[in-house]
Amino acid sequence: MGFVLIDEDLKYRAAVSRDARFDGQFILAVRTTGIYCRPSCPAIKPKRRNVEFYPTAAAAQHAGYRACRRCLPDAVPGSPEWNVRADLAGRAMRLISDGVVEREGVGGLARRVGYSERQLSRVLTAELGAGPLALARAHRAHSARLLIETTALSFADAAFAAGFASVRQFNDTIRAVFAASPTDLRMAAKRRALSGPPAPGRVVLRLPFRSPFDAAGVLGFLGTRMIPGVESIVDGEYARTLRLPHGAATARLRPGDEYVECALRLTDMRDLGSAVTRLRRLLDLDADPVAVDEVLGADPVLAPSVAAVPGIRVPGSVDAGELIVRALLGQQVSVAAARTAAATLSTSLGEPLSTPDGDLTTLFPTPAAIAERGFDVLTGPRRRITTIVSVCSALADGSLEVHVGMEPGELRARLEEFPGVGPWTSGYVAMRVLGAPDVLLTQDLALRNGAGALGLESTVDSLESRGAAWQPWRSYAGMHLWRFAGVRRADNEENRSTT
Repeated sequence: MGFVLIDEDLKYRAAVSRDARFDGQFILAVRTTGIYCRPSCPAIKPKRRNVEFYPTAAAAQHAGYRACRRCLPDAVPGSPEWNVRADLAGRAMRLISDGVVEREGVGGLARRVGYSERQLSRVLTAELGAGPLALARAHRAHSARLLIETTALSFADAAFAAGFASVRQFNDTIRAVFAASPTDLRMAAKRRALSGPPAPGRVVLRLPFRSPFDAAGVLGFLGTRMIPGVESIVDGEYARTLRLPHGAATARLRPGDEYVECALRLTDMRDLGSAVTRLRRLLDLDADPVAVDEVLGADPVLAPSVAAVPGIRVPGSVDAGELIVRALLGQQVSVAAARTAAATLSTSLGEPLSTPDGDLTTLFPTPAAIAERGFDVLTGPRRRITTIVSVCSALADGSLEVHVGMEPGELRARLEEFPGVGPWTSGYVAMRVLGAPDVLLTQDLALRNGAGALGLESTVDSLESRGAAWQPWRSYAGMHLWRFAGVRRADNEENRSTT
């Protein structure tokens, strides 16, 4: 299955089969009822002539349809298309999901993607069936439903936390989108709830994903790079601190068979939508694993790894500045050495949480703090320290902006303007910050070791040539190569210990 379906008859057949793999990839709307659904909705499917399809929930809402209260079509994995596409629509959707329109308006969104407001509205309406305001309205409606159903906030507080300008606008939107009042949604959620009322500032929700999902691989990747105080992994639960637009937060993520249980502790409820979006990107929950595995599994050398680890993911990032610093610390050193350097930096310059959450005590240092005191704290080659301080100074003063709405080539070129930043660093940042799916880090020694262990020629040129067959999923191929390098290293260590 590819990452997008074009033929509407194929979409209808997918809906009739209730195939959950297509949830989030398109919306099915029923003319006779005025309701839109996810493809896997358990309701009886209408006749083909009574159905039309939309690329987004916002487009269906804009056309006058209401969300199905049975299948909750907004509570599905996001479209994998937004991770694959580097065009204007894909970049804008990533920013809208992060709440940019609520914080900066359509003008701020247009500035970030480099278009005028008029051009942006025209392109989004043509490609997605709705303009930026309608798309942001759908995002607000989803955030509002989460606040209504998972917190004890008053409806007035929930309205403003979700980004609505007034309680009346909040009520009107909820009724228009869900055909129910906020009170109806909260009462229905209470009837479904298995636990008691939520604690103030705490939100527990489920983050759906497309199966298969290599949760062990994601947690293993994050665990080997974990910074004590900023992150923790205990008994299969990954936790970390978050620096969000309106305040600090902590998140605890526990993968299950069908969803990731997410427990958030927020300083400001306005950050709920941004927190959810960033955590989904961290775990790569919107990926289309079937499409990825289909391409990579066609390579006879990669096929055994794909069969052994279906649904491999490329871990993302919750904070661009943090990821850039960690990537720079990891240049030409082992993962363990980079982790130690990041831990030392966080201990020295990190910001303590006002209220620690168990073993989560510290926010990763801001670029401004590193720019000011980096030379006093960082150790290692002087050239690398200078690079880190220079990049952080540019991030702090705004001369370097890095956000999920950037095009990968633009981000890489911008980073490589700094002395000491090369293709490995810029590619690694693009892969993890932007979720770029087609980055193969052929300069990476561990990746090349994994390729060699699989029997591939491990020179840069050979990997570039072989990787052409892995497009557009070379980032995922790289994860398989990294994984195999780790497996081979563990086998060698076990052999040494028994001889």
